Amino acid sequence: MTCPRPQTAPPRPLRRFAVVLALLATLACAGASAATVRYELDPVHTRVQFAVSHAGFSQALGTVSGSTGTLEFDPADWSSARLDVSVPLQRLDLGDAEWNRATLARNLLDAQRWPEARFVSTRVEPLAPDRFIVHGQLTLRGVTHEVPLEVTFNALKRHPLPPFRRTAGFSATATLSRAAFGIDAWPSTIGDRVELRIEVEATRAGRGDGTQDDSRAPTAVDPDPADPTDSTDPADSRDDDAIDDAVPASEPVRQEPTPA
Repeated sequence: MTCPRPQTAPPRPLRRFAVVLALLATLACAGASAATVRYELDPVHTRVQFAVSHAGFSQALGTVSGSTGTLEFDPADWSSARLDVSVPLQRLDLGDAEWNRATLARNLLDAQRWPEARFVSTRVEPLAPDRFIVHGQLTLRGVTHEVPLEVTFNALKRHPLPPFRRTAGFSATATLSRAAFGIDAWPSTIGDRVELRIEVEATRAGRGDGTQDDSRAPTAVDPDPADPTDSTDPADSRDDDAIDDAVPASEPVRQEPTPA
C-alpha cells in the first residue's frame, strides 16, 4: 500500500511571480475601464425621425424628440461601448394633431400603456474608426426584438457654446417591421417597413459624478482649441439647458380619413 505524497507549496519565487502577474492583470483591467467615459444624451439635440409608406403615395415623416439615456465608450475601443436610451413616444410629431392622436392610439403605438420605447445595446461591431454597427434590443409596445443600428461617429470635442462641455455626436440609421412589434393595424394604409434616422448629441457627465475634467479628455479625435474660459468658467459644471430649439408652427389640419 502506497501512501500519497504530501502536497508541497510552490517555491517562494514562483509564488511571487504569480502575485506580480495577478497585479499586472488587475492594473490592466483598471486602465481599460478608466478609458471608458460616460456621456448623457442631450434630449434637445437628439432626435429620432421615422419614415413609413402612406398608402403607397409617399413616405410619411415623423419625429420624436426628448430622448434620454447614457452612452459609455472609449474612442480607441468601440467594442466596449454601451448604450441605453429611452424614447418618449408622447413626443411623437407627424405634423398634424389628428394623426398624432391616431398614431398614439391603442390600435397602433398604444402610448398610454407603453409610453416609452427603449434600446439597450448588446455588442458593438466596429467597421472603421468612424463607423460601426450597434446591435441591441429594442422594446416597443411591450415587445422586444434585436435591431442593429448603423452608426457614424461625427465628432468628439468641446462644444463651442457655454457651458463648453465635451460633446460627442453621432448619426444612425435602422429599419424595422412594425408588425414584428404587434403594430399591425391599417396595413392597406400604413406600410410595414419603418425607416429610422437618428441624430444624437451626448455630453460628458459632469464633475459631480467623479469623472475627470473635460480638459483631460482624449484629444486624438478632432481637438479644437480650448475656449479661453474652458478651464475657469464655472458654467462648465452646469447642464446645457439654456439653448432650446425653436418650436415649429403647427400645420393646418388636413381633411383626411383618420384611423379609428
